[in-house]
Amino acid sequence: MTDTNKNPGEKLTVAPSKPLSLKRSVEQGVVRQSFSHGRSKAVVVEKVKRRVGPGEGKVEAAPPPAPAAAPAPSAPAPTARRSAPPPAGRGSAAAGPAPRSSGVVLRTLTDEERNARAHALADAKVREAEERKIAEEEARRRVERETRERAEREASEARKREEDERRRHDEETKKRAEEEAKKRFGDAEAKPATTPTPTAPTRTPVDVRSIVPEVDEDEAPRPRRGGAPGRPAPAPAPKPTRGGTEKRRGRLTLVTALAADEVRERSVASFRRRVQRMTGHRDTETKEKIARDVVIPESITIQELANRMAERGVDVIKLLMKQGQMAKITDVIDADTAQLLAEELGHTVRRVSEADVEEGVFDVADAPETLKPRPAVVTIMGHVDHGKTSLLDAIRTTDVAGGEAGGITQHIGAYQVMSPSGAKITFIDTPGHAAFTAMRARGAKVTDVVVLVVAADDGVMPQTIEAIQHAKAAKVPMIVAINKIDKPDAKPERVRTELLQYEVQVESLGGDVLDVEVSATKKLNLDKLLETIGLQAEILDLKANPDRPAEGTVIEAKLDRGRGPVATVLVQRGTLKLGDIIVAGAEWGRVRALISDTGDNVDSAGPSTPAEVLGFNGIPEAGDRLAVVESEARAREVTAYRTRQRRDNMAARASGMRGSLEQMMSQLKTAGRKEFPLVIKGDVQGSIEAIVGALEKLGNDEVGARILFAGVGGISESDVTLAAASHAAIIGFNVRAHKEAREAAEQSGVEIRYYNIIYDLVDDVKKAMSGLLAPTLRETMLGNAQILEIFSVSKVGKVAGCRVTDGKVERGANVRLIRDNVVIHEGKLSQLKRFKDDAREVLAGQECGMAFESYQDMRVGDVIECYRVEQVQRTL
Repeated sequence: MTDTNKNPGEKLTVAPSKPLSLKRSVEQGVVRQSFSHGRSKAVVVEKVKRRVGPGEGKVEAAPPPAPAAAPAPSAPAPTARRSAPPPAGRGSAAAGPAPRSSGVVLRTLTDEERNARAHALADAKVREAEERKIAEEEARRRVERETRERAEREASEARKREEDERRRHDEETKKRAEEEAKKRFGDAEAKPATTPTPTAPTRTPVDVRSIVPEVDEDEAPRPRRGGAPGRPAPAPAPKPTRGGTEKRRGRLTLVTALAADEVRERSVASFRRRVQRMTGHRDTETKEKIARDVVIPESITIQELANRMAERGVDVIKLLMKQGQMAKITDVIDADTAQLLAEELGHTVRRVSEADVEEGVFDVADAPETLKPRPAVVTIMGHVDHGKTSLLDAIRTTDVAGGEAGGITQHIGAYQVMSPSGAKITFIDTPGHAAFTAMRARGAKVTDVVVLVVAADDGVMPQTIEAIQHAKAAKVPMIVAINKIDKPDAKPERVRTELLQYEVQVESLGGDVLDVEVSATKKLNLDKLLETIGLQAEILDLKANPDRPAEGTVIEAKLDRGRGPVATVLVQRGTLKLGDIIVAGAEWGRVRALISDTGDNVDSAGPSTPAEVLGFNGIPEAGDRLAVVESEARAREVTAYRTRQRRDNMAARASGMRGSLEQMMSQLKTAGRKEFPLVIKGDVQGSIEAIVGALEKLGNDEVGARILFAGVGGISESDVTLAAASHAAIIGFNVRAHKEAREAAEQSGVEIRYYNIIYDLVDDVKKAMSGLLAPTLRETMLGNAQILEIFSVSKVGKVAGCRVTDGKVERGANVRLIRDNVVIHEGKLSQLKRFKDDAREVLAGQECGMAFESYQDMRVGDVIECYRVEQVQRTL
């Protein structure tokens, strides 16, 4: 842009102008805002003017474009060509004055821009339609909400009106009753007054509430006619603070600091709280008490009980004090007391115990449609040496009896055989020795059928009677197998007759007990025995669900070097598989291997199948129930509870001797009892159990066996250390000591004895315990002598001249001095002389001289009784 002088002859001058100054481009104003709860706030509003440039004031605003020029999607606006600027110079001056620029540059739109504008307009229409739809939906929801709120408000108002009506009716009734009482009271006073007396007027007590109507707190007080002020409002005006101004509350921020002229007022909630404080919570309604379902364990603290009931601990302690029990909030109370307290406070009680962690592990019922037939479990029981194992060997065509030490069974075994009919039968072989009572009882608990083996030449024996009792206690059917019928002195009929004494009546005698005559050595009637077992199993209709987690019983457990803890398990329900997490007693583990009775590795074991299980983290006890759980956490939870329970039981047994008076008396009886300490190590859990039971039965009131430790496995160095500290002996049953343990035993002088037959073990321990018994003193009479004369000998004292009347008198023997048939003195002979010579013994009819040790009071006519004391060793 160039400036040119239109009149070249004129001088350029600058016109005087006004003095330069800066105008304020910002205008300020104050606007006061009002909020809810009576609050207000002053806000400063600033208006900023736009500064105008030097050439912008003269440019005329471009006229608004015509509506036809607006671009449309269907007909785009015609494009205007940009006119080129004319060249500067004379030509432009000659063409006349140039048109004034409007400040708006017009150009034609390209196709892309037109398409973009068209798409933008289409999107705008779509958005507008969606926004309209959303607005309609929100309007509909708002109408519904307003309708619902209006209905709730009307219902609330109706309830309020009913409450007001009820209150008004109660007030009217009360007022009417007070007026009637006032009238009756006035009449009663007026009757005795026959003559008026100038006394002061009596004032009748009138309830102010019946005269002065109640005024709502929201209503203003009404002035009376006489101009007296009305009743004051229930909530008086707040008192001014000490400084004269109300105390500022809230946080000090920049906005509150700048707004100095702001007037802060009380909120509605603060005003309501103040009114409640002033009126003493008159309008507060009593809350309805909530009855809760309280879970109470076996023991609980008072604080925890109060928390579960949502009650104050003080209230619970008050109830306890009413019952005569002083307690602190941290004291532990039992479940019965906690139940009484909770029911007293109106709550519902649900009792739980720590044993609930075992719920769902055992005895989960199966649906009838899931049950399938399973093999029968048969336990062979009977007296020792009646041929139980030989009978089972004949059935299995094996030689288990030959492998047992001493020819007697000392381990419980489980085997599975195939019957002639094709069905499987699981046999459990139990020991017959008297010490294995628990093992036989364990076999009877897991069985379906009991085969009672009785020798035909021996008849019913003590363990036979015990087996009958076990079978009856387990409530299982019994089959009598009369063995050894091939012997010449076999009498099967005598066996049947003897069984009648114990309520076992066989079929041949009109009973319901099956009996079979067999011979294990000749293999006679074995197929008939198997058929009888199969028939009994069909009658029982044995079924189980194989498609569920396994449950079973530990028949035997041992510690195998190289394989770790090994448990012989009989699966009763479900299927035990590799990798299952199992729990048995206080031990748990994961199944690493399953070994069948034939020694083969298998992947699973179904119902009624015996198997050896590897993978326990410890040795379970024989007789423990086994179950499969879902996770390791559940297994740890169950085993931790059982371990804690076992520890508590042991502690209770240890401290139970000081319980009752009877226990204290028995403890006094055994106070001077000698103990024979022992450390026992065995090959399997069942043998340990049998040995401990047999040794505990030994002894009497004077001596008894004390089992320091009994465990499964070889004798270790720790066992030797324990035995050395307690001066005990170590007994190994079918196990041996480690090399380090043998060396430690030799150094410390601990005796280690090895046994493989339980008879020898029990006999040796009995002999050793007999050595602890005090020997018995037995007196043997030697003879009598009568004093004829008393002599006094210097340096010796008194010497009695005697004649031996019967027997003989020996020097050094024990004597009694009897006077008038009363024993005066007991002692020993110090000297025995015959004619001034020392004599070894004096026979009857001869005279002698006697002197007593430390006794001189002898008289003529006294009788001297001579005897000898012998010690006799006692035995258990």
